[in-house]
Amino acid sequence: METISPVAQPRTTQRISPYDAQQNFAGMLKDSINEVNNAQVNSDDMTNKLIKGENVELHDVMIASQKASISLSLTMQVRNKAVEAYQEIMRMPV
Repeated sequence: METISPVAQPRTTQRISPYDAQQNFAGMLKDSINEVNNAQVNSDDMTNKLIKGENVELHDVMIASQKASISLSLTMQVRNKAVEAYQEIMRMPV
């Protein structure tokens, strides 16, 4: 029987170049923005279906709308924090 150690095992770190790190970060941002956009598009589609009288449940439309709203709010807050961090770095004396 195996026992679980309370101490986490150190992870092996592999070094990546600054270019690769930049590309990974840019890709992550692009994917995140695409997910927010997809949530907005899905919300719009479901709302339009409801307006046209198609077979869609009101609670599903409301859930999609709230998911889109929350994801957009989160994206804006992350952007604001990133801009604040950039501005703070620019104010630092060199």
